Amino acid sequence: MRKDYIKWDEYFMGLAKLSAERSKDPNTQVGACIVNEAHKVVALGYNGMPRGVQDSDMPWEREGDFLNTKYAYVCHSELNAILNSVANTDGCTIYVTLFPCNECAKAIVQAGIKRVVYADDKYADTDGTKASKTIFNRCGVEYVEYKPSGKNITLSL
Repeated sequence: MRKDYIKWDEYFMGLAKLSAERSKDPNTQVGACIVNEAHKVVALGYNGMPRGVQDSDMPWEREGDFLNTKYAYVCHSELNAILNSVANTDGCTIYVTLFPCNECAKAIVQAGIKRVVYADDKYADTDGTKASKTIFNRCGVEYVEYKPSGKNITLSL
């Protein structure tokens, strides 16, 4: 039997990272993968503009007047994954490349997701991330940092 296969966490975080590659955002690409207790993928998502909106017609700036920045329009990867789900998300785990913001934390809780595995928590000191952790703690959602194995996987497309 082959012994160098990837573990479940590597597999699902890999799918989240691959999904992030679909994002048109020039600064931050985030991906998400929702998995049920049977290790079946329920949904994938990445940060991007709402369905039907031309990405090239929208602002991608991070600063300036709110209506001229991406923040007024972009759907985060977690919300997209929840909206893309093909099955019930109760009790599921979501793998995300960036720790969820407070808005996504609320959506995760409302979707019944019970575990968050995140790759990066670079905004840990922000009020939004602190609020996310408060929401998760009060609602019984476990969150754990993904520990990379150091394994490299190369895809040739």
